[in-house]
Parts: sequence; C-alpha cells; structure tokens
Amino acid sequence: MGFQRARSEEQRATRREAILGVAAAMLTEMSVSELTLNELSRRVGLAKSNVLRYFESREQILLELLDREAREWTAELAREVAATVDPAASPRVRGEAFASAVGRTASRHPALCDLVGAQSGVLEHNVSAEAVRRHKRNAFDALAELVDVLAVAVPELGDAAWRLCLTAVVLAGALYPHSAPSASALAAYAVEPELAAFRLDLAEALESTVATLIIGTLARDGG
Repeated sequence: MGFQRARSEEQRATRREAILGVAAAMLTEMSVSELTLNELSRRVGLAKSNVLRYFESREQILLELLDREAREWTAELAREVAATVDPAASPRVRGEAFASAVGRTASRHPALCDLVGAQSGVLEHNVSAEAVRRHKRNAFDALAELVDVLAVAVPELGDAAWRLCLTAVVLAGALYPHSAPSASALAAYAVEPELAAFRLDLAEALESTVATLIIGTLARDGG
C-alpha cells in the first residue's frame, strides 16, 4: 500500500490495527525472536520509519499483542473451567480440573506463551515507562480476572489464588520453549532419540505443575 499519513485519530487507530493484525499473523508462522521490525514493515507495506509513527518500537507492538492474547485466553479459560469443574467435587479434584483447563487452553495459544516468555527479559525493554505502565495495568486486570476464575473453582485457596495464578502464567512462558524445539534440536533428537526426553508436552507439563502447586497449597493451608 502507498503510505499516506493518517490525519485523524480514527485513521491512526485503523493504521495501528492493521499493523497489529499483520504482527499477529506473523506469530502464527514464526517465533517472537524471529519477528523483526524490518519484516513487519515489509509485510505491512510501509517504511520502518512510518511504522514507528504509530508505535514506539517492535517491543511495544508485541506488548500490545500480549495484552490482547491474554484477554482472549482468560475468557476462554473461564468458559472451560465453568464447563468442566464440578462444584460438588472435593477441593483437590476441583484444583486438578482447573489445572487441566489451564494446560489445555494455554497449549492452544502458543503465541501467548511465547510472548509471556519474552515479556520481562525482552519486551519490557526499548519502550517508554508509560508504555510499560499501560501494559502492566492491562496485565494486572487480566490476572485479576484469572484469579476470579480460580477463586470460584477452588475458594479454599483464599489469598493464595493470586500467587498461584501469577506463577501459572509465568510457567506457561517458561515451559513453552521446551515444547517447541528448534530445527537443530529436532535433528539432534532424530540422531539420538533418547535426547527427546528434553522435549516437553506443554499441556501436560503445565497441568501437572499447576495441579501440584494447588494441591500443595491446599495441603499446607489445610484446605
């Protein structure tokens, strides 16, 4: 497309949405680390300097995508928990059902997990304090919604629900790279299959770890 500077806030919003849409599509075919501003600009059809009229940096674009992905995942998880957690079951069974829903739904959002993994070490750099503040506010609100879902499913956890939910989100980002090995790692596993033990199934690993955290917290607190 030929670049014409947006003259109104509505036009600027439309341009920003177009850029975010292209970036989101790119994350379906490449990792966060592979997404460059040069390639994004090429696909959008704008010079890099023109993309930077709408966003501070590549990192700000990815932080906004992270916020959107988090809202979508939280809403999906809430539906899944409502459909699968039996309120008449024991706290442990409800906790395990919640953990299972976390693993299933997170594995359906690989871009979110990849973005979470890059959040603190990469995405919160090369952006202004105001951009980080907006992101943290969005993240806080999304996490609060997640805590509400867990609190309804397992009210026995009490105040520990916040820490558990934050840990679950961090775990999704930390575990994801080990479930999506590089081409070189896959080639190594093909040569020496025993080494494939390092590859994790994201849904299984996340479910197991979150369930262990919930059950351990219930046991410690007498729930």
